[in-house]
Parts: sequence; structure tokens; C-alpha cells
Amino acid sequence: MKKVLMVLTSADEINGAPTGYTLSEAAHPWKVFRDAGHVVDFASPKGGTPPIDPNSEADEITEEYQDDATVQAGLANTAKLEFVEPDQYDAVYLVGGHGTMVDFRGNEHLARLVSTMADGGAVVSAVCHGPSGLLDVELANGLRIVEGKKVSAFTDSEETEIGLAEAMPFLLSSELEAQGAVLQQAENWAEQVSVDGLLVTGQNPASAAGVAKEVVKILTTLVREEKAADEAAADALREQKDAEKESAEQDKEKPASE
Repeated sequence: MKKVLMVLTSADEINGAPTGYTLSEAAHPWKVFRDAGHVVDFASPKGGTPPIDPNSEADEITEEYQDDATVQAGLANTAKLEFVEPDQYDAVYLVGGHGTMVDFRGNEHLARLVSTMADGGAVVSAVCHGPSGLLDVELANGLRIVEGKKVSAFTDSEETEIGLAEAMPFLLSSELEAQGAVLQQAENWAEQVSVDGLLVTGQNPASAAGVAKEVVKILTTLVREEKAADEAAADALREQKDAEKESAEQDKEKPASE
């Protein structure tokens, strides 16, 4: 069992229009993480209850998410990013939604969280507009987290198709590419998930569950590696104890000196 932190926007409007996080981009990954046996916590820039984008589409999974008592308790009082301890989590997932274009990029607390987790070997993941939280994030090696990495995010073409390109403070995919990301893009609205080491990103709402599944695969591998390491350490300890016991018995069998 691992711990996953889901980060949601606190922004409820953009250029005067209501916004927030995309419901399915939180609900579908939540179900994947939960069904895999992982613990899911929630955080946001301002804490409290994050706003849901009114344009979010509903389905059986989003209904399950909204009916789940544990989820609702967590969403009613999400942790403020500045108080989150990165070393408490094995993976972070940045939930998309146009609200993230307002308060993810340039948030020093989110940047600290992402960079610390990445430097510490945790999984960093995001979907749709969530990768806005990866922009300008620098790692301990001096490189930006997306530099030279395969990355998928909401495309400029998709933004244009829904008529919001002019309303955005920047075009996400263009900015990621400008920071060295190697964009992996599918046709508009088709699923596209990119995995590059411990960085997992997805293009749009259709990619949300796929991102979570890839994160689970990585976490499963980490669990197996940890278990193998623990077993190897236990075997080594048993061998040491057996050797010490054998040596002690041999000492007892030696004749006493006159």
C-alpha cells in the first residue's frame, strides 16, 4: 500500500467565467488508486473545498466519487500545499481543469512539493491542464522537470477547438515545449498517456484513468523491489546469525587451555 496525493485547484474563475477542477479527472484516477489499495489524500493551494468546474461531465464513477464519505471528508478540508510534507507520499497527481491555469504555475509551494518528490524518487503525474504545475519547476540537478522528457498535456488545438485559447493566460502545450518537453500528442480528445521514468502525464480527460493506471504500475514495481530488498536483508541477517551461532558452538568444542 502506497500513499498518493491528489492536488486540485483552488481557482473558481478565470477571466470572469466560473471554473475549477474537472470532476472526471479526479474521480477516475481516485477509483484506480483506491481499487489498487492505495491511500489517497487531497491538497490544494488555498486548502478547504476545491471548486468543481461546472462544465464537468458526470458518469457512474464521478457519482461514486461524490458519494464516497471518505472522499467528501477529504475534499471538505483539503490540506494547504504549504503544509504538505512531500516525504509522506509515494506519488503526486495533479488534477486538471482550467482553474489550474490560474493557480498552479508559479505557486512556490506546489513547485517545492513537485521538485522534492521528484528528487526523492517519488512518482510525479498530471493530466490535461494539470501539467501547468510542472512549468518552471527545477530539480536539484538544475534541469527543469520537463526538460528532455516525454510529456502529454491539453493541446493548443484542443484549447482552440473549445474556444478558450484567447482566454488562457498562456497555451499550456506551447509553454511545456518551450521549456524543453518532448510533446506526445494524439488527435483532439483521444487518449494519450506519456511515461518517462517516474514522470507520467496525460493529454485530456480521456487520459485521466490511463495516467493513474501507469502510476499504479510503477508503484507496484516499487513495492516488489522494496519487498525483494527486505527479503534479501532478512536472508543476510539470518546468514550472519547462523555464522555467529556456528562460530560460538565451535568455540565451545575447543579443549580448554592448560
